[in-house]
Amino acid sequence: MPQTDVPQTRAARTTIRSDTTVTTPGSEQGYLLDNQQSEAGIRFSALAELFDPVTFRHVDRLGIGPGMRCWEVGAGGPSVPAGLAARVGPTGQVVVTDIDVSWTEGIAGGVVEVLRHDVAADPPPAEGFDLVHARLVLVHVTERAEALRRMVQALRPGGVLLLEDADPALQPLLCPDEYGPEQQLANRLRSGFRELMASRGADLGYGRTLPRVLREAGLADVQADAYFPITSPACTVLEAATVRQIRGRLVAAGLATDEEIERHLASVATGLLDLATAPLVSAWGRRR
Repeated sequence: MPQTDVPQTRAARTTIRSDTTVTTPGSEQGYLLDNQQSEAGIRFSALAELFDPVTFRHVDRLGIGPGMRCWEVGAGGPSVPAGLAARVGPTGQVVVTDIDVSWTEGIAGGVVEVLRHDVAADPPPAEGFDLVHARLVLVHVTERAEALRRMVQALRPGGVLLLEDADPALQPLLCPDEYGPEQQLANRLRSGFRELMASRGADLGYGRTLPRVLREAGLADVQADAYFPITSPACTVLEAATVRQIRGRLVAAGLATDEEIERHLASVATGLLDLATAPLVSAWGRRR
């Protein structure tokens, strides 16, 4: 049943749904960057360093505070749920969902509830949320329109949907300053990574559409901005972990050789490449 009231205290609970299909390692369907691999934790930490300040700048500007109820969709790592829990306090609630909850099970308890859940296939875990947030999620979801509909459905009147997604097509280069052979190799490998993403249904131009899709979903007061990190130590950590995670798929698809990948990883390790990530577009709107 939908939960509309916030209890003063909540017991620790981690629910693992038995009716959800989980993508297994090696599967050619679903998310390319499998959370079961050891590199996933490294990637989550790097993404948190890069993007948590952006996310919480918006969360705080939107007035998320004590006693409020939040749904964190596709959490992946623990940093955003923990930040939301600190803001809503002991009288609030943070529901954390993902297809794979491996990296968030440890934060369940108190105001935080962790659920295995497919946002495009399962009903919302509850209704009446003050905030629904998803970061770097919908770009990878093939049924993204349905996922968006379910997130809007879960908001209370006046509640805010905050979507943050990458737009790799807006800035496709890993090394925007492509002045030498190592930068050229880096950009070619990044192009191969994007090709693998697109083959699994990722929309590489999705970020720029967020203001429009929020308006089309009936939300009011829609606004957006974008953040484009470059030459951050976290970009270097993220790139090394990502390439190690997908190197087998790059080689199998004929997009790179093992020698090229080793050469690129060695270049990344020097810290001398000016690496960028795709722009992160943040857009938000209120349910009428």
